[in-house]
Amino acid sequence: MSTQKTVKSVRNFRKIHKWIGIILALFLLLSALTGFLLGWKKNIDLLQPPTQSGVDKAIASYRPVKDLATVSLQAVDSLGLTADNFDRIEYRPTKGIAKVIFDTGSWEVQVDATSLEVLSVAKRHSDWIEQIHDGSIISDLFKLISMNILGLGLVFLIVTGLWLWYGPKRIRSLKSKG
Repeated sequence: MSTQKTVKSVRNFRKIHKWIGIILALFLLLSALTGFLLGWKKNIDLLQPPTQSGVDKAIASYRPVKDLATVSLQAVDSLGLTADNFDRIEYRPTKGIAKVIFDTGSWEVQVDATSLEVLSVAKRHSDWIEQIHDGSIISDLFKLISMNILGLGLVFLIVTGLWLWYGPKRIRSLKSKG
């Protein structure tokens, strides 16, 4: 490649790299900040309630899911949540508990899996932060498209960044030979 073509290529890539970088910067900043918070979710009680411990960890003595659901609904009765608001129930066998997580309001109820004692009722801020992080707060289609654009955009910025670093070295080398 001649010196002129290399210079022209570096200039063109610099413009493209700059505008793609500016466009992606907001999304990358948002993703980086929310990713930082998600990395700390197990260490900061405000982001995700600490996992409690139940009395008995023997899975054979766990009560039925229906009973866990009923107890958790009673615990959040004042919030107006119903069985339609269940997102998931997560068992923690090493702790002897079940976490009943609601999709409305990001509420979590921790219940002793054997005694059905309610150990904790708290908000899970990590859930909505994760939805912002991955774009699913808007829609699943937006999540799919935005994550692909971010991924491909980062690959593009890496490739063009490497050329912007190597291109001037190449130009100097071509000029010194020519």
